[in-house]
Amino acid sequence: MDENRAPRGLYGRKKGHPLKPRQAHLMESLLPKLALDPESPRVERPGSLFPHDPDVVRLEIGFGGGEHLVHQARTNPDIGIVGCEPFLNGMAKALSAIDDHGLGNIRLFGDDALHLLSWLPDASLDRVDLLYPDPWPKRRHWKRRFVSAENLSALARLIRPGGEFRFASDIGHYVNWTLRHCRDHPAFDWQAETADDWRKPWPGWPGTRYEQKAVAAGRVPAYLTFVRV
Repeated sequence: MDENRAPRGLYGRKKGHPLKPRQAHLMESLLPKLALDPESPRVERPGSLFPHDPDVVRLEIGFGGGEHLVHQARTNPDIGIVGCEPFLNGMAKALSAIDDHGLGNIRLFGDDALHLLSWLPDASLDRVDLLYPDPWPKRRHWKRRFVSAENLSALARLIRPGGEFRFASDIGHYVNWTLRHCRDHPAFDWQAETADDWRKPWPGWPGTRYEQKAVAAGRVPAYLTFVRV
């Protein structure tokens, strides 16, 4: 198996339990206002996707229930945040929080993140977050993991020099997998010097519901930061 071969799409469920009435309404009314369309002409600056035209734009791939996405938007109102999540229930939860807090600095994409990566312009992102992605623990499924040589090259094209790629996981094998792939990629540098550099979460980290479950189950998260060189 070629473990460096990138997946051609995201895998897993698109929808779980039925949406609540308000969630269904927001999917129809709010999501079209925030959704990005990679079929449209490529923008020269991603800041132009937001009403306040921010200079700093971040991307979160697979935001789950949106806890981190919304926290980042609330605590950093001057930046723009793009969130990708193909799971409809996660998208619906995020929309409810966006509506509750009246956030205007979030844009959303509800399909395969790879489509969005190919649409965004070069050196247009200050940070990309990949937090607790599906580890695909069975060996025959490792090729489905998002972290791959090809996908890292896609991120390297988008992240400006000095920007960051952040990765969090509670699965040791996937942590080691990511360290190895980023070590072997010339565009990323892991600058950790002490154990606390990967054992402690980033400043201002809000945590997620998945993380709470992982810790309760005895799993130890790791928080990796790679600088785009």
